[in-house]
Amino acid sequence: MIGANVQIGHFCYIGSQVTIGSGTVLKSHIVINGITELGCDNNIGQFSSIGEVNQDLKYKGEDTRVIIGNRNLIQQNVTIHRGTLQGGGLTQIGDDNNLMSHVHIGHDCIIGNHCLLATNVGLAGHVEVDDFVVIGAASAVHQFCVIGTYALINTGACVVQDVPPYVIAEGNRAVPVGVRADSLNNGDWQAVQNAYQLIYHGGKLVADVNDEIDILAINCQVLLAYKSFFSRSARGIIR
Repeated sequence: MIGANVQIGHFCYIGSQVTIGSGTVLKSHIVINGITELGCDNNIGQFSSIGEVNQDLKYKGEDTRVIIGNRNLIQQNVTIHRGTLQGGGLTQIGDDNNLMSHVHIGHDCIIGNHCLLATNVGLAGHVEVDDFVVIGAASAVHQFCVIGTYALINTGACVVQDVPPYVIAEGNRAVPVGVRADSLNNGDWQAVQNAYQLIYHGGKLVADVNDEIDILAINCQVLLAYKSFFSRSARGIIR
């Protein structure tokens, strides 16, 4: 199903189970296949592939999906694979994201809103990227990793464990190097800095740090992001 005012360029292929919301623009040579739903006002660059069969060796052709929200800029040669039955059956991207050229989104990834993934970023399967994350060019993220809200991954990083909210990470393997402050007022920045010190310089277990951050969050709402993050962190955090 194709909505109103959708523009479709030359040599595009749109599968029979695809839904495209109104105002979306498809440049040339795009493939959208499988059970795929695009929201409204998305802009898809040429030679992108969305909803194709994933690369998980366990996948046996089950009916799995891709859902993409509204107002996303998906630039040239981006690949977004459908989910797997074992991973929940869904690859999902929220609203207002910018996926630059040659980005790969693996099966069962969940990306929030207002994220920027620069050129040649690769996400393995089951990665979760929370809102307002920036991932620098040519970075790779290991399967099942969680990237917390407002985290910043510098160019060329290899992320093999979870990155807490607001943390700046860099290197191969990625390590924490500070706190991202560009979106915080002074009071919130100090609270996040205190949380960073607890996590990385307090000499305590993550479970104990989580309890202390819960107390700090009573007076600083931005710290609530850590509660959600730690509840989902299975691979352990970068150190």
